[in-house]
Amino acid sequence: MVGTGLPDRAQYVIIGGGIVGCSVAYHLARLGHTDIVLLEQGQLSCGTTWHAAGLVGQLRSTPAMTNLIRYSTQLYSELEKETGLATGWMQCGSVTVARSDDRMTMLLRTAAAARAQGVDVDVITPGEARDKWPVMQVDDLKGGLWMPGDGKANPTDLTQSLAKGARRHGARIVEGIQVTDILTENNQISGVETDHGRIEAEVVVNCAGQWARRVGRMCGANVPLHSAEHMYIVTEQIEGVNPDLPVLRDPDGYIYFKEETGGLVMGGFEPEAKPWGMNGIPENFFFQLLPDDWDQFEILMENALTRVPQMAQTGVREFYNGPESFTPDNNYLLGETPEVKNFFVGAGFNSMGIASAGGAGRALAEWIVEGAPTMDLFAVDIRRFADFNNNPTWLHDRVKEVLGLHYAMPWPNRELDSARPFRRSPLYDRLAAKNAVFGSKMGWERANYFAFEEGEKTEYGFGRQNWHEAVGAEHKAAREAVVVFDQSSFAKLLVQGKDACSQLNRICAGNIDVAPGRTVYTGLLNNRGGFESDLTVLRLKLDEFLIITGSAQAVRDTDWLRKNFEPDAHVFLTDVTSSWSVLSLMGPASRKVLASVTQSDLSNDAFPFGTVQKIDLGYATVLANRMTYVGELGWELIVPVEFTVGVYEDLMQAGEQHGIRDAGYYALEGLRIEKGFRAWSRELTPDITPLQAGLGFAVDFEKPCGFVGKEALLASKSDPKHLNTRIVQMVLQSGLPQLWGGESVLCNGSVIGEVRSAAYGHTLGAAVALVQLNASRKVTAEYLAENSWEIDLAGERHKASPYLRTPYDPHGARPRSS
Repeated sequence: MVGTGLPDRAQYVIIGGGIVGCSVAYHLARLGHTDIVLLEQGQLSCGTTWHAAGLVGQLRSTPAMTNLIRYSTQLYSELEKETGLATGWMQCGSVTVARSDDRMTMLLRTAAAARAQGVDVDVITPGEARDKWPVMQVDDLKGGLWMPGDGKANPTDLTQSLAKGARRHGARIVEGIQVTDILTENNQISGVETDHGRIEAEVVVNCAGQWARRVGRMCGANVPLHSAEHMYIVTEQIEGVNPDLPVLRDPDGYIYFKEETGGLVMGGFEPEAKPWGMNGIPENFFFQLLPDDWDQFEILMENALTRVPQMAQTGVREFYNGPESFTPDNNYLLGETPEVKNFFVGAGFNSMGIASAGGAGRALAEWIVEGAPTMDLFAVDIRRFADFNNNPTWLHDRVKEVLGLHYAMPWPNRELDSARPFRRSPLYDRLAAKNAVFGSKMGWERANYFAFEEGEKTEYGFGRQNWHEAVGAEHKAAREAVVVFDQSSFAKLLVQGKDACSQLNRICAGNIDVAPGRTVYTGLLNNRGGFESDLTVLRLKLDEFLIITGSAQAVRDTDWLRKNFEPDAHVFLTDVTSSWSVLSLMGPASRKVLASVTQSDLSNDAFPFGTVQKIDLGYATVLANRMTYVGELGWELIVPVEFTVGVYEDLMQAGEQHGIRDAGYYALEGLRIEKGFRAWSRELTPDITPLQAGLGFAVDFEKPCGFVGKEALLASKSDPKHLNTRIVQMVLQSGLPQLWGGESVLCNGSVIGEVRSAAYGHTLGAAVALVQLNASRKVTAEYLAENSWEIDLAGERHKASPYLRTPYDPHGARPRSS
């Protein structure tokens, strides 16, 4: 024993005694893993948990995240019975109101998404909203939503209840112990150093809240979060306010309300936040608040007085200014870090820690025990970020915007404006000069479209946005002439070594043991048979492979591959993303354009689909990969960065007589959905198998080495219910509506699924969607044909035609994520 009765060793050490750390301890212990020590530097809940508002709203942006919150609500409702400690949980429901027509449209879209995810919701009038919240002024409102399953809880009581539950199941919780260092050996956790001695450990879980970034740096792990001030007030008692009053959200005013002792808690998320702790978070910042800042709070107070006029005559009992940690994309950080094995993180909850803690704690505990996520956690997976996302200056500037995203209008295709431009391809300035309007993915500036007029910016809306015609022209050129996409943001991973082939072939579902010069589209599957990624493997030599994968997947795919390599294998993986650009030359005239700048033979016999060759192109030498994500003849040209500008200039000059034009990612999205090509994190998720996705052709069940996930996939083939879930393409029968994704899908009037991806199909002349159906029987062509199909677009139902195979001629192409 060391120090104050601490053990010399433990299987699990959890750092941080807020609600998330206690939830992880509780769920690990419930799974039967009881050799747990939770260390809290002060007292339980003393960091950010104690001053949280305690709102619990169920609906989130993805079904997986919604399911985690719904688990939280179930847990909170049962925890008091188990532990004997009150949690303050009350299922009081919530009302969300709209001041504008656009916000009402958004709420109608939210209602459709809620129904698709199985969440109870009602669209209500302003009068009905006032009936549920009598102290509200509704003259300026358009309507609202009522969600009866939402609620509120007391954060401190809830934390104490989780802690007691963890102790009862065998966990040890020790307060007043500060972790001073994270110990590693061979890039793997070996323990922690504390101010009371050392504890050896197999697993360390970083739930240190605002301190989590600093704790991560102790062992070289990136935990990209930054603190910002978050303010709310508690009023004196107000007539008409009672304990059963629902939570009220007024996002157009950036504000929320809940009842507390006969008064109101009123807070919000102002459009431009106030970062805090630029020089680090003080170690003893326990049960402390920051100074009142009425100037920063003014915009929230003004909107609150509009919504609840009685507040003008009501005193303020308390002003809370408690900092909380925020991440670059407003989703929390969960999972094992790619830098250090057995070092897990549960932090950065963006003012959603109380609602998320139950589900997040269970998900992280299962990940720790099973060695991999047991569900789709991509939206919060810490591996969605790279080391450059942990830059403190970049984080500071990004967090100013992120806090306000809670109640900002979630426009389709909305781009963040802060901390940009960040990563730029060699063509950035040239494309900007051609009126490129850029978006951002994994920090990369990528051309979304090319505007007809200089200085144009995206005008957001729920209908057709101002770029519709420009994208239509790019789409038409790809189908009828030739376009160039700058896809330099593709992640590129070089795998080398005498065991490279055998290791990759065991991990990939497709057979990548092909002749050098061949290209294989394949999935990386988990042990449940679901997708962890989809990518293209280019075999350059017998012992050398170049993997091309999605822009956001470099860290995640690298981590997945390395963890699945056998420990003694002679194989080396290097991220070479920044060494190569990718220019995709696509369209019926692409062969003519490319032939005019190379001496290589581009005929079908000499250069068939699914092959890669090193060719001359002007003065440059490049890798040409005959692969397409748009469904037309084309090549992905993998170009050394220093030759990118010259190659681009040669292509544009050679293509002039063929009507060549630049095209962006909006056109690419429409083209791929029109073709029915699936995309990672949309149609392809850890919970969807290749059979359900319609990608069985990319799986080789017969290769002698097998592959990760094979047993589960074979079991799925014999499961008569497996194909009750299926990815299907749908085309609206009317050419006018615009789909964006997230809409609910109805079969004979009943909700049966949701739209995963959508865009306007300019070739087909209507909005096209890829949808996930969860039917009561096997989804076949006959099943689709004998039923009536609709898509709910903001409360309006539009007839749709379903397809297992796209109505657009596939030309033998194969899909790949962007």
